[in-house]
Amino acid sequence: MAQEDTNVIDQPEVMKPRMVSIEISGKKYDVPEGITVIKALWYTGQEVVRGAGCLGGFCGACATYYRTKDDPKVRTCLACQMAVQDGMSFTIMPPFPARKATYDIHTLKDPKQDLFNLYPEAPLCRNCNACTEACPQKIDVREGVWKAVFGDFKSVSEMFMDCVMCGMCTPVCIADIAPNLVALYVSRAQGAHFAEKPLGLDVRIKEIQDGRFNEEWKKILAMSEKELADHCATVK
Repeated sequence: MAQEDTNVIDQPEVMKPRMVSIEISGKKYDVPEGITVIKALWYTGQEVVRGAGCLGGFCGACATYYRTKDDPKVRTCLACQMAVQDGMSFTIMPPFPARKATYDIHTLKDPKQDLFNLYPEAPLCRNCNACTEACPQKIDVREGVWKAVFGDFKSVSEMFMDCVMCGMCTPVCIADIAPNLVALYVSRAQGAHFAEKPLGLDVRIKEIQDGRFNEEWKKILAMSEKELADHCATVK
């Protein structure tokens, strides 16, 4: 019995994770040390919306404002990557309204000239560089906007590969440009009109349109979560 008492591994204080105090949108919570911001949101009872954002397989729209007790400056992070720290205070960035042009990318005749019809504010950039300073992904946003204006769509599509569409570049722009939406248009135009098509892509698209995989999709969509997990484990 004395030997069991000295086994500290099984003691409650060891089994229980160390808790840190954080503040979410002005309300204090205690959460396990080391978990990410997004897990802290779930841990404290914030709603989990499946099929959206990262839970839908798309990274983005989760940029977060935060500050720590040792550094009062407000900074930005991606909620899935930043680990919480004791005394951290953060809030989710609200969506900023921006005009998103409507277009059919495949019917555009001159995508580089059409940029000025769809986003006429793009060439009005004042070179203040606020968009680049606001970007949590460290993209040279200002440079990307000018490359788009001068028709270098290939460079823009490569520069914005890490863009998560958080939209933080938009509210700081004094020319009312939405750089993320400009880059999205440019990247789509580059892929649809200028980039070389991957070998076999047209063949596979036609197979999908002809319904070759319809029966397989029906089986997958009818699976329960457990059946789907077991099936995915067998796919190579």
